[in-house]
Amino acid sequence: MNTRFFPAEWAPQEAVMLTWPHSGNDWSAQLGEVEPVFVAIATEVLKRQGLLVTCRDATHAQHIRALLQTVGANVSQLRLGLADSNDVWARDHGPISVVGNGQPTLLDFQFNGWGNKYRHDRDNRITEQLHAQGLLAPRERISVPLVLEGGGIETDGQGTLLTTRSCLLARSRNPDLSQAQLEAQLAETLGIDRLLWLSHGHLAGDDTDGHIDTLARFCDPQTIAYVHCDDPSDAHYPELLAMQAELGSFCQKNGQPYHLIPLPLPQPQHDASGKRLPATHANFLIINDAVLVPTYADAADAIALDRLAEAFPNREIVGIDCRALIQQYGSLHCVTMQIPL
Repeated sequence: MNTRFFPAEWAPQEAVMLTWPHSGNDWSAQLGEVEPVFVAIATEVLKRQGLLVTCRDATHAQHIRALLQTVGANVSQLRLGLADSNDVWARDHGPISVVGNGQPTLLDFQFNGWGNKYRHDRDNRITEQLHAQGLLAPRERISVPLVLEGGGIETDGQGTLLTTRSCLLARSRNPDLSQAQLEAQLAETLGIDRLLWLSHGHLAGDDTDGHIDTLARFCDPQTIAYVHCDDPSDAHYPELLAMQAELGSFCQKNGQPYHLIPLPLPQPQHDASGKRLPATHANFLIINDAVLVPTYADAADAIALDRLAEAFPNREIVGIDCRALIQQYGSLHCVTMQIPL
């Protein structure tokens, strides 16, 4: 009998992981814009729980500690690990935590740069290196040969997994596995017993093949918040409308439909070349007593914050400006990974 349990993001957490940007990766030209975003996320996390930061080297670690001390962050809960990185997307190269026989375990899946789109050799070793440094103790680390990114899966903590076909079934991930074989491996590895597959939903500028954490998120076992577009002239409109219909057709284990909370799609935002960027409020992070929500200096921000406040009545809703993050096609949830108690 599989005794593994995949906790929901709202379960009590020990810490959140960040992989800090540095001059040796794609963020070198944008450090001045993106580091304040990391400082804001780190400060909010440290108010409530531990923070584990992956640093390039000892000099980088000193720099990060100084940044956080300067803004008055609670560095008593800060842990700094040393591991070089290709990029910052800890949601996808960090460990996925499960509980087995009452003990937390770190599943170290393979990360292949979203289907070999980007270099990923250093990122794929981060969890192993942090674990070897004792920074994830006392949890056991298990290396899993399956390619899987944390941003590609969403759980209700009760055995249901929500995901997208475009990502998990992409031939660039696990080309030798059929859908049935992948479902069997996920059931065994994560301890889930039900998968809900979305066939629709995509954001322009997203290079993950449709990560679920950009589109639809569990707020509790009965509630899903999702990206909604009400402008028929927007290129996203047909796909997001179809996704909304799919979500409306899904049922909880008790046969009841989910309560759906629409999060308005921000107005189009573009990079310097004119490419549309994947601005989404669904990329929020649930932590102890709070929800950190990406904002984009857009009128939709206030609506999204209000609706998430209704979904999380017992948590503080904190907006964090993530316009710098989406310049590299990800947002707040993408750069974080929670470590449950």
